[in-house]
Amino acid sequence: MQTVVVTTAGDSIDRRRALFTRLAPPTLLALSGILAIVTSDLITPELWKQRLVLALVGGAVVLQLGWLWAGRRRSEPDWVSVTYFVLRWMLGATLALLNGFFAFFMAAGYFDAHALVPGRRRRRLALFACSVPISFAQIGGIPTDGAMGWIVFGCLLGVNNGLLTFVGRLSEQEEERSRARAVTIAELQQAHEENAALHAQLLIQAREAGVADERRRLAAEIHDTLAQGLTGIIAQLQVVSTTTDQKVADEHVARATDLARHSLGEARRSVQNLAPEGLSYDGLPEALRKTVDQWTKRTGVPTVLTVTGSAQRLHGEISATLLRITQEALANVGKHANASRVGVTLSFMDGEVTLDVRDDGAGFNPLDLPNRTGTGGFGLDGMRARAERIAGSLTVEAEPGSGTAVSARVPLVVDERGTT
Repeated sequence: MQTVVVTTAGDSIDRRRALFTRLAPPTLLALSGILAIVTSDLITPELWKQRLVLALVGGAVVLQLGWLWAGRRRSEPDWVSVTYFVLRWMLGATLALLNGFFAFFMAAGYFDAHALVPGRRRRRLALFACSVPISFAQIGGIPTDGAMGWIVFGCLLGVNNGLLTFVGRLSEQEEERSRARAVTIAELQQAHEENAALHAQLLIQAREAGVADERRRLAAEIHDTLAQGLTGIIAQLQVVSTTTDQKVADEHVARATDLARHSLGEARRSVQNLAPEGLSYDGLPEALRKTVDQWTKRTGVPTVLTVTGSAQRLHGEISATLLRITQEALANVGKHANASRVGVTLSFMDGEVTLDVRDDGAGFNPLDLPNRTGTGGFGLDGMRARAERIAGSLTVEAEPGSGTAVSARVPLVVDERGTT
């Protein structure tokens, strides 16, 4: 998107500059002609001069119309543009000598010499050529009153060219700065596009890594819960098949039944943890609210969800990660904290999203936790691994008797559907 904006702005400036270059000569010709007509009785009272001025103006008009038609088909200076410039100079110089107000028409060369004349030296010569009739017009024509008139003409010519040189240097410096800015913008845009592509690639890799981790987590959960439960059921049923004591058989059947119920509950929990269904229809804040409400009903522990900042519809991987971390943190609170209240805070900030889950439960000493293998299951290591997969981080603050605070920080990446 940014590329389109920058390119459009540059094209708009170039179009305005080209339009000004095309329209400046005919506009200045019209201005000079109007002033010449108004002052004709004062400056050119001779009838032949007035007729000559009209004829030259007519020629200039025809030349301008022809160039407006041909100039649109040329983007670089060539022999046609040089011929147009020379013919215009001849007409303008003659008109300026007849009526000084046509110096405005001659000044058009100051604006479009760069577009009509190739080569820096030739452009300077073209600008000097334009300054000559303008200087004559400033002193009322070709000096006829001796050396003083020519001295004044020489001074004016020097001043005019000095100003041209000064303004030309400023223009060149501004063009250099503009080119440097254009190069910088192009480099920044290229870096932005590369970062966007890299970010998309990282999200794809994170998703693939998440799938692999989820498979490992399921394998670990099946091994730790379902497989062990089935092993226990088999062991109980084997005792039943070998005993003749009905009381012992009933006792082992009851144990097998309990193990089966427990394994069924673990299977259902594993299935529920496969994918965050709430995100299929809701944004993250709504999915978190439903999760918190369900957890509160199940455990009876009052839980408050707070959302701060401008809520955004996040990328699916970001939303799923934060929802999973919330579920895991609440599961830990339910198992270990013995808390009387819990607070969940989702904060949308500039460039990142934070999730805080705090409870007033028993707490613990983080240094006393055993090292874990990071299989991706429920627990602090699993939550930390989830956050790190999407370039985030997770911190835990806990103290025995003072509760626990789990805080996750992840990048704010919005999906294509925009804000919620």
